[in-house]
Amino acid sequence: MDHARVAKDVLTYVGGADNINAAAHCATRLRLVLNDMDKVDQKALDKDPDLKGTFIAGGMFQIIVGPGDVDLVFSEMIRTGGVKEVSKDEAKEQAAKGGNPLSRFIKTIADIFVPILPALIAGGLMMALNNVLTAQGLFGDQALTERWGWLKDYAALINMISASAFAFLPVLVGYSATKRFGGNVYLGAAMGAAMVSTSLLSAYSMSDPEAAAKFWEYTGESSTWSLFGLEVAKIGYQAMVIPVLCVAWILSVVEKWLHKRLSGTADFLLTPLFTMLVTGFLTFIVVGPLTRELSIWITDGLDWLYNTAGPVGGFLFGIVYSPIVVTGLHQSFPAVELPLIADKASTGGSFIFPIASMANVAQGAVALAVFLKTRDAKMKGLAGAGGVSALFGITEPAIFGVNLRLRWPFFIGMGAAGIGGILVSLLDLRTHSLGAAGMVGFVSMRTTDIPKYLAVEVFTIIIAFAAAYAYASTRGKASLAGDDVDVDEAALEAEAMAEHAETVELPAEAAEDFSVTAPIQGRAIPLSEVEDQTFASGMLGPGMAIAPAEGPVVSPVDGEVLVAFPTGHAYGLRSASGVELLIHVGMDTVQLEGKHFSPKVKAGDKVLRGMPLVDVDWAAVGAAGYQTVTPIVVSNAQGYEGIEEHGAGTIHRGDALFDVVRKDDDSGADKTDAQADAAQAKA
Repeated sequence: MDHARVAKDVLTYVGGADNINAAAHCATRLRLVLNDMDKVDQKALDKDPDLKGTFIAGGMFQIIVGPGDVDLVFSEMIRTGGVKEVSKDEAKEQAAKGGNPLSRFIKTIADIFVPILPALIAGGLMMALNNVLTAQGLFGDQALTERWGWLKDYAALINMISASAFAFLPVLVGYSATKRFGGNVYLGAAMGAAMVSTSLLSAYSMSDPEAAAKFWEYTGESSTWSLFGLEVAKIGYQAMVIPVLCVAWILSVVEKWLHKRLSGTADFLLTPLFTMLVTGFLTFIVVGPLTRELSIWITDGLDWLYNTAGPVGGFLFGIVYSPIVVTGLHQSFPAVELPLIADKASTGGSFIFPIASMANVAQGAVALAVFLKTRDAKMKGLAGAGGVSALFGITEPAIFGVNLRLRWPFFIGMGAAGIGGILVSLLDLRTHSLGAAGMVGFVSMRTTDIPKYLAVEVFTIIIAFAAAYAYASTRGKASLAGDDVDVDEAALEAEAMAEHAETVELPAEAAEDFSVTAPIQGRAIPLSEVEDQTFASGMLGPGMAIAPAEGPVVSPVDGEVLVAFPTGHAYGLRSASGVELLIHVGMDTVQLEGKHFSPKVKAGDKVLRGMPLVDVDWAAVGAAGYQTVTPIVVSNAQGYEGIEEHGAGTIHRGDALFDVVRKDDDSGADKTDAQADAAQAKA
C-alpha cells in the first residue's frame, strides 16, 4: 500500500484538513470528527482499492484501512495534512459536541428517558388494555366491563397502576434528569414529588372548573399562594416534561454552585436545604406559570390555525403534535376539546382527537419499522413494545425510547402525521367524546365518521411504516444498532468490509500472524464448559467458545474459507499462516436447515479479519430450543504446540481470543487431515 497516496486521497475525499475537527485511529479504522458531512465523497472512498469500506457511527466518519496500515496512513495525514490528532476518547467527546443545538437537546432528552422507559412501556400497554376493557361500542353496545361486571374492578386496578408512571412522571424525570445534569438524584426526585403533591390541584382537572371547585371545597384551602406580591396558582404538573426538566437543571446548577463554596458539615447540612428552597420557589413562581402559560398559547394558537387555515392547519397541527407530546403540553388540549364536544350541535365535535390519533399511530408505525429492521436486541424490544403501545394511543415509550433516540423515525412520523392531518381536515372528522387516540379511538368518533376515520388511520400507518422501512434500509441503516454511545462499530465495520469481499488481498504480514480474534460479541468461556462433550473434551482440537450476545459471526483471521455449509451453521477457515479453524455456530443447529442463518461467504472465498461469515438471528435460534454457544477450535492442532488463551469474560468482535503456539521443531508442522475430517463429520 502507498500510505502517502492513501492519506492524500482520504484528505481530499473528506473535504480537506479544514473539514476535520479531530482525528484518531484504532486497530483498523481512521476515526474522523468532521465539520460538514456534505463535503465527503463517500463513493470515491469506497471505490479506493486500498480501503475496505466506510461507515458513520458515534458521530464519527470511520474509514477502514486495515491493521498494520492504518497507523501509517494516519501518521501521513498528521505529517502532511496538518490534521489535529486526538485520542479515541477525545474524538468521542468531540463527536458528542457536534450537531446543532436541536440534535443535542434531543439526545439529552433521550438520555433522560431511556432509564425510565420500562415504567412508561408497562404503563402504556396497561392503558391500552384498560381502553379495550372499558371502550363503549368496541365489542357491541356495551363495554366488556359492563357486560361482565366482575371485570370492572380488574380494569380499575389496571387503570390505577398504568396511570401511576404518567401521573407521577415528574418524580421519575426529576430523578433521571438530575442524574444527567450532575445533581443529587434524590433531591431531583423530591422536587418532582413536590410538583405532583396532593396539596395541588391535579393538572388533569385544571381545565374543568367544576372539578377544580370540588377539590378546593374538599381541601378547604385557597387555590392560590401569595408569594413576593404575586398570586401563584396551586396547580400540579402531572404528566408534564418541560417544567420538570427545567427544574432538574436549575436544581443541579444551584447544588453544584453551593458545593464549590461550602465544605464539611456546612456543605452537608446547608447545600440540600438551600438547593431545595431556591429551586422550589423558582419552580412554582417562575417555571411553572411560564410553561402553563405557554401551553395555553399553544392550545389557542392551534385552535385558531386549524379553524382558519383548513387543510394547511390540519397539516401543521399533525406535524407539531408529537413534539408537543415531548414537552407534555398536550395535557392542556382538553381545555379546548371539552367545550367543542359540549357544543357539538354547532361545532360538530373536536378536531384535536382525530389529528392526535394520526400522530400517535404514525409514531407507532415508524417504531414498528425499526423493530423489523434493527438487529440490536435492546432496540428491537423497545421498538416492538413501544410501537404497539403507540398504536393504542400511548406514544411516550415509542417516542422517547426509539424515535427520538434515532431522530429520523421521529421526523418521518411527524411528516406522516401531517399528511393524516390534511385528510382529517378535508373529511372534517370530529369526535363526540374523549378517548384513546389510537386504533380503538374510532369508538369516540361521530358514527358517520367512523369508516373514514379508520381509513385515514390505516393510510397514515402505511405511509409512515413504508417511509421508515425504506429509510432504515438505506441511509438510516447505520443508526439501527441503538444509542450512539452503544453503536456496535464492529458489526458496522464487518458490513462495510463485506462490500469489498471480491477485491480481498491478504496482507503480507498475515503469513506470520498466529493470533485468533473473537468472531462474535458476547462472553468468552473455556471450551471445557461447552455441554457438547465432543468439543469440551478437545476431540476436535483446542480452542475457546463464545456465548453470543448479538450481531454477525465474522472471520477471526486473515485467510481462506475451506468449508462453508449451505445451512450456515459451520465454517472451516485456514489462516494465511496455516492455522485451520472450525467455527460451529451453536449446538445441533444443523437441524434448523439454514433457518435463522444468512451466510455471507462460500468455500474458496478469501476473507480479512472482521469480514462477516454469517448473520444469525440469535434470539430465534434460542427460541427454537437450540444452544447458541459457539466453539472456535484449531482443527489442525497436531502441527502446533497448543494455544494461549486470553481469558474468559465479556468480549467484543475483534478482541484477542487466543494465540496458536508454533512448535520449535518445524518437522512436526506437516498437516494431517484426520482432525479436519472429524471436524467436518461432527459439523
